[in-house]
Amino acid sequence: MEHIRSIVTYIFSAYCILLLLVCCKKDSLDNTDHLVFRYNEHSNIPTLDPAFARNPQIIWPTNQLYNGLVELDDSLNIQPDIAKSWKINDTTLTYTFNLRNDVYYHKSEAFAPDSTRVVMASDFVYSFDRLTDPMVASPGSWVMSTVESYEAPNDSTFVIRLKQPFPAFLGLLSMRYCSVVPQEAVDFHAGEFRRNPVGTGPFQFKLWEENVKLVLRKNPLYFETDEEGIQLPYLEAVAITFLPDKQSEFLQFAQGKIDFVSGLDNSYKDEIITTTGALQPKYKDQVKLITAPYLNTEYLGFFMGADTPEIKSNLLRQAVNYGFDREKMVTYLRNGMGIPAEHGFIPKGLPGFDEIQGYTYDPDKARSLIDQYKSETGDMNPEIVIGTNSQYLDICEYVQRELEKLGVTVTVDVMPPSTLRQMKSSGELDIFRASWIADYPDAENYLSLFYSPNFTPNGPNYTHYKNETFDSLYVQALNISNIEKRQRLYTQMDSIVVADAPVVPLFYDMAIRFVNKKVSGLGINPQNFLVLKRVKKEP
Repeated sequence: MEHIRSIVTYIFSAYCILLLLVCCKKDSLDNTDHLVFRYNEHSNIPTLDPAFARNPQIIWPTNQLYNGLVELDDSLNIQPDIAKSWKINDTTLTYTFNLRNDVYYHKSEAFAPDSTRVVMASDFVYSFDRLTDPMVASPGSWVMSTVESYEAPNDSTFVIRLKQPFPAFLGLLSMRYCSVVPQEAVDFHAGEFRRNPVGTGPFQFKLWEENVKLVLRKNPLYFETDEEGIQLPYLEAVAITFLPDKQSEFLQFAQGKIDFVSGLDNSYKDEIITTTGALQPKYKDQVKLITAPYLNTEYLGFFMGADTPEIKSNLLRQAVNYGFDREKMVTYLRNGMGIPAEHGFIPKGLPGFDEIQGYTYDPDKARSLIDQYKSETGDMNPEIVIGTNSQYLDICEYVQRELEKLGVTVTVDVMPPSTLRQMKSSGELDIFRASWIADYPDAENYLSLFYSPNFTPNGPNYTHYKNETFDSLYVQALNISNIEKRQRLYTQMDSIVVADAPVVPLFYDMAIRFVNKKVSGLGINPQNFLVLKRVKKEP
């Protein structure tokens, strides 16, 4: 009996110890959770190599891992990063950058066991060489297309010379493609640098279980401090999960398991915001809604090389632009989260946005243009086909219904996103639904879609639009460094595009973030980049 009591006592004691350990571990996790920022990437992350940072799911984590010569603030102003200052010689098209001497790479076995070294100007020579190396095949190699040469005269000076004037070049250098990477780490990890990143950013690589979880830890050697001299970042870690379903992602956010959600998906938009774009009452105590103009224009494009009479007719293209109510579309299909595209192609957030009047809803004007088209062509039953993917089906069906009221037969052809991209690029679609998200913050990036030497596949002119006056102004603008003078030319070009109507601007997008109220310091910017070095969380 005594023996049995001893066993029972032992088991009970062991249970108490185990329970205590579990509780301590839970308390420990609870005590440190405010030091970890958590988000979900539903599109997955294929690489952590900045040379392949072509979309937000790669740009967001690589923003935490790397630095470049310059960076953008939330107002899209160019700020120093590793380059503490620079000079521009317009005459020789030379950019001279003076580098900081206190920027260190993350510690890596590529240097020596648990070692690092300072960043030097020669590292930028290597990184830019790598960006343009055909063997690397970086999708960002085009960034260097205007560059004639670059060199490192000494460890703290980096010089770039351009082939021709390109006033937006500094903004281009803020792209993640232009991050500095160490040759030692790229060589050491050979073809596996994509999952063994070594950079200079506020966070460093810790763990990556592909399709499961990515963990970044605070970089103790990071060079930036806040206004009070406190070293950044404030957080200890960033944890990223990979739930592929947006509705599941939102559920995790509602349960407090992730700290923010970006964008407005149809699966949860009515759950969290009202039809007027305000937070639903039940979320007001736990969630902050942050919005800003997003450098993204959603549009329909006409392929101007088509033989279809409807597409060739400026009358019918203008009628389509007048034929539907953009304000109603944004209100009811986007819950007010967007800006009706009633100006030109340049979106809100860039200079020149509101300088011209575009198309507003005018069904009488649309009918008149359609009647004129019928009279001039003899085509009494105009028909058009719009190619789209399922994500924008509701918008295309809305345009379809409105145009059919005016006497234009519309077919909406739904296809996978990859098929849409391929057919749009090869000119196989008379009309296609598309987006243009700015690569860099200059209106030239949008107007390049209408410059005739940029016909696909040589550039982003998917519509194959050509106007000699437009082309002349475009070239002229590239030779003007003064932004105000350049803006006047941008306005003229945008006006020409509106008059010729090779596109139907639908709406200018908005960057939308739903953020847990415990989080502070998470700003928002017109490029919707994620910057976490100044983020804090309350316990």
